[in-house]
Amino acid sequence: MDTKQLAIHVEGLNKVYRLYDHNRDRLIDSLGLARKKRYREHFALKNVDLDVHHGECVGIIGTNGSGKSTILKIITGVLNPTSGNVQVNGRISALLELGAGFNYEYNGIENVYLNGTMIGFSEKEIDEKLQDILDFADIGDYVYQPVKTYSSGMFVRLAFAVAINIDPEILIVDEALSVGDVFFQAKCYHKFEEFKKQGKTILFVSHDLSAISKYCDRAVLLNQGVKLGEGSPRDMIDIYKQVLVGQYELPSGDKKANLAADEDIRKAAAEKTDGTEGKKDPAEPVPGVNVQALEYGTKEAEILEYYMTDGAGLRTSAILKGEPFTLHMKVRAHKDLPAPIFALSIKNIKGVEITGTNTMVEKSFLESVKAGEALDITFTQRVRLQGGEYLISLGVTGYEGDTFTVYHRLYDILNLTVISDHDTVGYFDMESDVKVKRQDET
Repeated sequence: MDTKQLAIHVEGLNKVYRLYDHNRDRLIDSLGLARKKRYREHFALKNVDLDVHHGECVGIIGTNGSGKSTILKIITGVLNPTSGNVQVNGRISALLELGAGFNYEYNGIENVYLNGTMIGFSEKEIDEKLQDILDFADIGDYVYQPVKTYSSGMFVRLAFAVAINIDPEILIVDEALSVGDVFFQAKCYHKFEEFKKQGKTILFVSHDLSAISKYCDRAVLLNQGVKLGEGSPRDMIDIYKQVLVGQYELPSGDKKANLAADEDIRKAAAEKTDGTEGKKDPAEPVPGVNVQALEYGTKEAEILEYYMTDGAGLRTSAILKGEPFTLHMKVRAHKDLPAPIFALSIKNIKGVEITGTNTMVEKSFLESVKAGEALDITFTQRVRLQGGEYLISLGVTGYEGDTFTVYHRLYDILNLTVISDHDTVGYFDMESDVKVKRQDET
């Protein structure tokens, strides 16, 4: 393939950092006095290939430390690679570290010209864009005040406005669309959609899987510096859900395997149940589990294990909107219980309780339980919540005579991520069937 036809071409990219246990080892090594290796090598990126075509919107996903930001910084020239080839065909505007290069003593307008010049634009080009930048930032007369007097919100608004309104051929975004208040975020996403409609090339890193699903033509999955695969956003998000709960191992000898197309890997992920999910071990926190969750109760019945699975039976903490998921809970009774009630509730990250149910309401279990008996409880439902982050609480309660007793409660113990490319208003989707018909003119 002629790499000139590509907007971005990355081949065999490696980025290696030297890690020293002591500063004196770093000094000895820098002076060339070391007789033996005093450092460990850490691969932030390992043999990564990536092609982005003109007019394509590509998303990069992965856990923290997977190398997402590192590859963007190398593409934009902020970092140098240890080895490998990077070729960029087109003028880049990068939303990486917003405000990098701003002079805090200068006022807003002076920083617009300073930042625009650093990106590579002439004074005339900045003159033409100045009003658009100021309108987008919308910080009023503060543009005439030194940046050091700005609030953090005003600072990122101005920095974002400069980067987004300089007309690029290639836009590179690293978690920058969620700056400012909700109204400014809406404006940022509108501008992002505008760029996409104009056929701009976009390389997009985000933990917002709904945004990846909605905007991107293709997604690339990185983990611990290794490219696990690339394909449709839906397929890569499906594999990423397995990564989040550590349910697969990258096959040795095939570092470039597309796991989304590997049925053996999928089956192995579903079958790998070592019993560690949902158990709180402070030394090794489980992904998606809140180790600092509020916990209380008499412990006469105890919740021992808890986890979620998607419609395919894979353990996960991320579910596509509209698909089913099951909450699993294992409970052991430590004394005879007349009629325990098992409960599930879901709230948003602001603490608003959205929905919930229990075995008494559902009339699914109204029996007594003997001491020492273990029970597996499952709550299966279809996700109609809007895309976003939610918290799940679990409980075992019951009535002993007229007295309501809490045996064990775990508040906000699990994180549920709902992935959506179509959100309506409010907390949940009514799944409305909307039709509009024109009346015949008379």
